[in-house]
Amino acid sequence: MKIAISGKGGVGKSTIAAAVALTLAKRGQKVLALDSDPDANLASALGIPKSVKIRPISAEIKLIEERTGVQINEYGKVFKLNPEVSDIAEKFAVSLPNDVRGNGVNLVVLGAVKSGGGGCACPENTFIRSLVADLVLYKNETLVMDMEAGIEHLGRGTAMGVDVMIIVVEPGQRSIDCAETVIRLSNEIGLKRFIVVGNKITSKNDEEYIINSLPNHKMTAFMPYAQNIREADRDGVSVLDAFNPEQIKVIESLIAEIEK
Repeated sequence: MKIAISGKGGVGKSTIAAAVALTLAKRGQKVLALDSDPDANLASALGIPKSVKIRPISAEIKLIEERTGVQINEYGKVFKLNPEVSDIAEKFAVSLPNDVRGNGVNLVVLGAVKSGGGGCACPENTFIRSLVADLVLYKNETLVMDMEAGIEHLGRGTAMGVDVMIIVVEPGQRSIDCAETVIRLSNEIGLKRFIVVGNKITSKNDEEYIINSLPNHKMTAFMPYAQNIREADRDGVSVLDAFNPEQIKVIESLIAEIEK
């Protein structure tokens, strides 16, 4: 099962991604969590302590140069468009501590590509896109991808392997605008199945605002705003360990919809 999670920055993508990954692992699935948001927060949401140093793939300059056949910043030179990446997840994945519930999750952090534009045809971006395609299309474990606010690392071929795009929204126009952009761009590369999750909900009015703003898309779950999620981040525990029964039920209903 391959799950991509997108939405505007700050809406709680990492919270939902971590909760889904941890819940699936708790059920016995082997889960790879992929943090492809430049503002990487998935590690803390999964309960990985700050003392664990995670080096993003984009920082592995020598490896990228070796696999693409060109030195970084030497633009104008020909580099490999299909570099070897099949061993990367195994080499660089970080395992969750044994005291974290759902510790069958491994984490890979992509990091930000600093050279060129966001969609540049540079060696780093090519390497990362190849890695994402390999994880989506050729690896057997469940994949939960915490995306940036868009679909930067997904291409037409990769989208064929994604089972569902979860779009996290909060009750605000900028969040809704971002969701509509993600849906449009995803449709353009052939990704058709979407699940919308409302987050940081404080009232029925919040729910109705999201429903009315995205009338063509079924609302699968609404996650209530709660102080315990902020406290989990402050205290360095996983979101699933901090969730109350109502929040756990929301995630379980979301997974049930995914599994349909």
